[in-house]
Amino acid sequence: MKPPYRDGTELRQAMIDACLEMNEAGVNQGTSGNISVRAGDHMLITPSGIPYGKLAPEDLVLMPLDGSPAPEGQLKPSTEWPFHLAILQAKPGVHAVIHSHPVFCSALAMNRQAIPACHYMVAAFGGRDVPVAEYALFGSRTLSNKIVHALQHRSACLMANHGAVTTGDSLPRALWRMVELETLAKGYVTSLTIGTPHILSEDEIADVVTAFSDYGLKDSR
Repeated sequence: MKPPYRDGTELRQAMIDACLEMNEAGVNQGTSGNISVRAGDHMLITPSGIPYGKLAPEDLVLMPLDGSPAPEGQLKPSTEWPFHLAILQAKPGVHAVIHSHPVFCSALAMNRQAIPACHYMVAAFGGRDVPVAEYALFGSRTLSNKIVHALQHRSACLMANHGAVTTGDSLPRALWRMVELETLAKGYVTSLTIGTPHILSEDEIADVVTAFSDYGLKDSR
């Protein structure tokens, strides 16, 4: 599937809008999150440390997907750019990557607890759980490798002692997944406080995964 935006002002503004929506939806705080989108043989990624409300389209950083140096004269990219690049390189069908620190996802990540098949919506992320990528220093090649491994058969993962990552074939789809992931995490954490959640069987989740082949937010652009 081709990305739904051009590499221009439309795409850049869509990324800024997604950053603002991410904070408004309560799945990120301040500038701790970051967003990247595939743009031909490059990726666009949010810059480091600039409040989303002050971002202008020209502030988004353009980086080659082959790992060669970024064009000069740009702002410093997010410190997490290595794993954004690694995901886009490893998964050609992915056109947007979102990273943030949602409270309930982060709480599970601190405990290094995956989200099991406690609710059928877990299938929206590609399987019977949302895994946890092993811990590594932020911005490191090791972290990139661990995240790519966790996302091998999934569209989202938690990051040990850190936060969460979602992916999508469009920016709206990746953002929809982040909101759904935090909702799922909140439900799971809450269920643990009142009892022991029942886990759906492999067959039950397999049926949902099949049913989810055309489920979720549809991008009209």
